[in-house]
Amino acid sequence: MAPMPRITPHSAFERLPLVDIRGLFSTLETERVEAATALGNAAAQAGFLYVTGHGVDSGIIERLKQRTAEYFAQPLERKIQDYIGLSSNHSGYVPEGEEQFATGSIDHKEAFDVGFDYVLPHGQRPMLGANRWSSLPGFKQDIKAYYDAVFSLSLTLFRGFALALGLPENAISQKVTQPPSQLRLIHYPYSADVPVDRPGIGAHTDYECFTILLPTAPGLEVMNGAGQWIDVPLVDGAFVINIGDMMEVLSNGTYVATAHRVRKVTQERYAFAMFCACDYDTVIEPLAQLLDPATPSRYGPVVCGDHLYAQTLQTFRYLKQRLARGELSLPVGAKALSSFGYAAIGEEA
Repeated sequence: MAPMPRITPHSAFERLPLVDIRGLFSTLETERVEAATALGNAAAQAGFLYVTGHGVDSGIIERLKQRTAEYFAQPLERKIQDYIGLSSNHSGYVPEGEEQFATGSIDHKEAFDVGFDYVLPHGQRPMLGANRWSSLPGFKQDIKAYYDAVFSLSLTLFRGFALALGLPENAISQKVTQPPSQLRLIHYPYSADVPVDRPGIGAHTDYECFTILLPTAPGLEVMNGAGQWIDVPLVDGAFVINIGDMMEVLSNGTYVATAHRVRKVTQERYAFAMFCACDYDTVIEPLAQLLDPATPSRYGPVVCGDHLYAQTLQTFRYLKQRLARGELSLPVGAKALSSFGYAAIGEEA
């Protein structure tokens, strides 16, 4: 079942709203509800927002940046030993040109993907298993420390979004215990020779519920409700949060996945994106408490892990090659890329 036709609810915003979320950590319910309401209003207005008061230690962030820069400074022949195509759970090094979104553009970036690091011998899935870690000294320790910190923050945000929707605080977070939530360490190298129309990353929406993003330089652009691309400048001490496909479905369209891209960068840029999902077998559909005869469901159900896997299969070269050879197959009911959010992204890329 495809989403019903609609006009995006986003406003013609010219800058992202900023929300101080420290109230979400309060022991007082009134303060949590107040912060959650501000979070929900910003998400409904723009689908993208800055958050401060998040509580993630600055030392953890600095060690993340240092270790990531060290990793990507290595020769390609060293990094390719960690190639994501050698992993069983889609973790490891992603070379430039590996990904291709629905627009057909080739991204000018490299990345390293880290998952939940599910090490048990049973229950492993295509997007859930033990990480393929680099042997670079300190890499696993410092990257995992950041993963754990933003994973904890994601649970707080899940509770905040539930409160904003008028639901019990644990309505969504109870479905987040061992999720295929992925942290991407992304490096956008600067090169004056790259064509001006070659983006750092092409226009797309994120597959998961929401993303916690930490960029180190400008370059991100988001599409507003008028179909215009809006710059996202850095805000000191803030994370950028954006709504993804699955939160659009869970909220029955109250929050809509927002198209975004990274233009050709004018300086070397790193970005750290934590894609926050529910547990693998969670059925993603509009939450029952949000439905009534006047507000019916606008979306059919999708299984969280299957949706992530289907979108990934259609994006990464090594997986598309396995699909073409018949070694893998798309999950039943798999959606095409860019099936959610503002439909104009294919035209505006």
